[in-house]
Amino acid sequence: MNKYIEKYLDYLQFEKKLSKNTLLSYNDNLKKFTIFFNGIDLLKLDTNEIREFLYDESIVARTRAHYLTVINSFYNYLVSENIIKTNPVQTIKLPKLEKKLPEFLTIEEVDKLLNIVPTKIYDYRNIAMMETLYATGIRVSELVNMKISDIDFNECIIKIFGKGSKERIVPINESAYNALKDYIDNYRLFLLKTKSSEFVFINNFGNKISRQGFFKILKKLCKDAGINKEVSPHTLRHSFATHLLNNGANLRVIQTLLGHSNITTTQIYTHLSNESLKNDYKFHPRNKED
Repeated sequence: MNKYIEKYLDYLQFEKKLSKNTLLSYNDNLKKFTIFFNGIDLLKLDTNEIREFLYDESIVARTRAHYLTVINSFYNYLVSENIIKTNPVQTIKLPKLEKKLPEFLTIEEVDKLLNIVPTKIYDYRNIAMMETLYATGIRVSELVNMKISDIDFNECIIKIFGKGSKERIVPINESAYNALKDYIDNYRLFLLKTKSSEFVFINNFGNKISRQGFFKILKKLCKDAGINKEVSPHTLRHSFATHLLNNGANLRVIQTLLGHSNITTTQIYTHLSNESLKNDYKFHPRNKED
């Protein structure tokens, strides 16, 4: 790989402290960028050549914005290190794409999903995972990496380490508290078998549950609950935020709970709320459709 890309990725990892998944994404984008130019010196590329890459037929429209962000950041880094004088990407503007609103579950659908009747040991773990995810709005990566020491049952809070290892504190409601306490006190040891682990959620082999493992569990639970939507772990995060907003929570509070650095990221939920209002308005008795 280009030595400057390696230095840039080290900078992102050790100075900017980006998450592992973000680093992998940047690495993948820059690798494809390098392959496209097949050995041409990246320091000598001009604006038109980079625009040619961005508008290559193999790159779908929605992906172009991400490529532009990554490549622009890379060249800004080169400028800051005095490796090049100007950023050839800074004048490239991509057309704004219509934002796709994230999918979320209704309160009734969440109730169905959380209505798990336990018959096996791992059912108690699944109840604790789903209750925790919906009660806190944390990311699935934060859920599977949660440690026993992160939970304070006396204060009813969980310490979360989010993107860039940023720490935040989230409260848990009574349902999540009871589900977590029951699982940890009475069933977790059976899943561990002869092993030990600092992580809260354990798979059937006694190891920390993976993101992929959680996703499989979620898909099965949705199927069992008769939920036909395409549901991902992030759907519960979206549901958490949307339901809070619809019930009067302050947007800044939701931003803090979700761990968003920028309020504009959180504002997507105001759009979800507005869409819900428009959908519900059709029930107004004076509303006549053409």
